[in-house]
Amino acid sequence: MSKLILSVATLASVFALAGCGGSGDDDLRAWMAEQGASARGRIDPIPPIRPYDSFTYNAFGQPDPFKPRKIESAKGTRGPDLTRRKEALEAYPLENLSMVGTLQRGQATIGLVKASDNKVFQVRQGNYMGQNFGVITTISEGEIALKELFQDGAGDWVERQSKMMLQEREQKK
Repeated sequence: MSKLILSVATLASVFALAGCGGSGDDDLRAWMAEQGASARGRIDPIPPIRPYDSFTYNAFGQPDPFKPRKIESAKGTRGPDLTRRKEALEAYPLENLSMVGTLQRGQATIGLVKASDNKVFQVRQGNYMGQNFGVITTISEGEIALKELFQDGAGDWVERQSKMMLQEREQKK
């Protein structure tokens, strides 16, 4: 009995599915055909190929743009006098020197500079100190001003202003 019910149900479902595949989608097929007929793709034409213009490089007498060259200095700062006798404080880097005080002798102000090896030197305006050819331009109660000369990357001598400030004495506790 159950086999009979199963075969009847299967037969009924086959007829139901056969009825769905009829001509109900004719309007859909007509719309697709209409849309396909009016759709035309547009492709831009290939641009014309311009002829190649050759270029001859005739700048053989000019400097090579790929080689580094020295830039001409606008200032023209002259280098230091390498023939003069070095002073004692030129043996120390400026970072290893510190101003510890001043003395007054008449109108002249004398600076006291302590080196890293605890030696104290007296300096006046015009003395040299530091390893960059630093010449003392002014000495006041709180600072010593210097004008240093050093070479930049192009090999030119450049001036730089530096100041050495008075170091405060540490209080012992």
